[in-house]
Parts: sequence; C-alpha cells; structure tokens
Amino acid sequence: MCALERCIGQTLRQDVFAERDNPPFDRVCMDGIAIASAAFERGLRRFRVESMQPAGAPAIRLSDAANAVEVMTGAILPAGTDCIIPLEEYDLQGDAVALKPHATGKVFRNVQRRGEDSQPGIAMLRAGIRLGAPEVAVVASAGLARVSVTRRPRIVAISTGDELIEPGEPILEHQVRRSNAYAIVAALRDHGYEAVANDHILDNEESLTGRLSRHLLEQDVLILSGGVSKGKFDLVPEVLERLGVGEIFRQVAQRPGMPMYFGSGPNGQAVFGLPGNPVSTLICLARYVAPALLHMAGRGPMPIQHMPLSSAVKAGRAGMTYFLPVTVRVDERGAPAAVPAPTNGPGDFLALTKADGFVELPPTGSESFAPGFVARFYRW
Repeated sequence: MCALERCIGQTLRQDVFAERDNPPFDRVCMDGIAIASAAFERGLRRFRVESMQPAGAPAIRLSDAANAVEVMTGAILPAGTDCIIPLEEYDLQGDAVALKPHATGKVFRNVQRRGEDSQPGIAMLRAGIRLGAPEVAVVASAGLARVSVTRRPRIVAISTGDELIEPGEPILEHQVRRSNAYAIVAALRDHGYEAVANDHILDNEESLTGRLSRHLLEQDVLILSGGVSKGKFDLVPEVLERLGVGEIFRQVAQRPGMPMYFGSGPNGQAVFGLPGNPVSTLICLARYVAPALLHMAGRGPMPIQHMPLSSAVKAGRAGMTYFLPVTVRVDERGAPAAVPAPTNGPGDFLALTKADGFVELPPTGSESFAPGFVARFYRW
C-alpha cells in the first residue's frame, strides 16, 4: 500500500469505488442566487434574498417561493430551490435582486445533480492504470489515504568495456567517456523510474561474473549496454548463461541495433543486453525496454503514435526493420510529419539532440519509402 501523497506516476493495483454518491448532494456550480424555477416560469423577475448558503454548511430551506437564497460555488443546493442564477445576470438592490433581461431560469440550471459523476458499487478507476494528477484526485475523493500500487522494479543500468572512462576523470587518446549508462538512467527517470542503479564492468569474465551475479540477486531488471555482439570481448551472453539466465533471443533483424539480447534470470529477472553504440542504445531502450517495463507493471500497451514521412527515405537494406531519427514538423493545418534527421553513424549521439524521436520503417521487399508513408513514431 502506498500513501496518497507518494503514488503519483505509479500503477494502480486495485479498483477504486466511490464511497458515496459523487457529488454527494445536488451541488451549486456558480456563485449567485438559488430560486425555484417555477417562480421564474410564472414571470417573477425580482426576488428578496432571505438567507445565504455557504459551501460546507448543511442545507437550509427556502421559506417563500418568491424569495431567493444567496449561494456559493460548491454549496449544497438549498431545499425548495432548483435553479441557480449567476451573479452576472442580476443587479443587487438592497436586500433584493432584479434579474437582467437575458437571465434564464431553467430547472437545475448550474446545478450538478447528486450521483451524476459516480455512485457506490461502480468502479471509478480500474486496476492497471497510471496514477496521474486526475486519478489521484479520484482516489482521494473515494476517501482512501492509501492505495495498492505495483512495486516499482529495482533496475540497474550497466555499461561494459575497458575503454570507458567516467565523466570528470582524466582520459587518454584511446579511451571514450562512459555516456550510455547515464543516458539510460536519465531516460528511465524521465519515465518515472527514479531508483535506478548505475554500474560499470570491465571486459573480463571474473568481473562480469561477480558483478552480474550480485545484480541478479539485488535487481528486478538488468539493462546492459555493450558486450552482446560477436567480438572476442563480447562475453556478456556466455557469462549470463552460466549464471542461470535463459536466453530468449539474441540478434534482431533491425538497424541500428541488430546485436540485441534478452533473457530471463533464475528468479524471473528481465535482462536486456543493448548494443553499445549510443544511437542503438537509446533506440532499443525506447522501442523495447520502456514498453516492457509498462507490461511488467501490469499496464496496458504503450500508445503508439503514427506519423507520415515528409520525404522519401532509403532504408539501406530490404527485409530489415529500420529505425530513423526524425524531427516533427507541423504544417499550417496542424498536421504533423516526420522529417528525417539521420545520424552520421551509430555513435553520433549528438545528432539525437536535434531529433524528437524516431520512426519504425517495417521490413519490406523494397529499400525505399515514399513521402507520406505512415510509420510508427516513438518519442525519446
């Protein structure tokens, strides 16, 4: 169970029912006066204000149908009244009001009826949804101080490689900065996963075995970057196998990102092995890891957006899925289009800062896609 103040962004694991009719009474929706609509229908346009009904006070009763009650937004509708005339539609004259010519007095005008939004026994929220601000308000309206949510997974982002050097540390000509893990952590936190560990493991069996063994004991999800291709130092899949991780797939017919790995740990841990190139890492993270985490949380599938290409695109190799970074352009009619923003290669992470996301071009018998082709679009 999670306290209401801390459940934002989490996945609801219970149905939420109204504790009573919502609203629990006929509710005033405008500041003004409450009258009996029958008096208005009889032609009455001047009313004496006999009392006031503030919000949060028990209902009072109108004593004379020729009179009115001053009311505040959110108040209970006074007994004997069924219409609210907003203050913009009358003039105050001492203890009386005179309606303006355009005032109307229809029955239940500016009144929200009791039980109109929800009623006990009918679920207001269903398990499996993300709790945003509106949903948290609904939970609070149900009188719940705590609510059952899916436990957020324990995640670690791991980069492998002897050539990687931490930001802020001295670096040699043949070394590169360790950026992928920081990008993974940032992306996951942007999706609401705040507790994400970060690790760097060298390319040797002893280090990989020891550290991955520990992570499999402590984490629910392992996201590795690098070490999953077919080079001599790509040791991750073999080490994972010895640690009891069952390989589900290795290599995907896509570019970039062909050397991608996924496996299941001995206790059901999800183990993702992403390619080490920065462009491939972020694309595979958005395309596969983010939707998988939603599925693990019991949420529905991630909404897929579609967008037409603004110009022709050459995929480069027929029969493979092609992920192309794009910027989104909106024309004068408000219609979006995907403008190709290709990188200079799989290591050109700088180019991604100019892209809004990427499109997924499916495997076909052709290597080109015409302008207007509608593709799946993923934001970072």
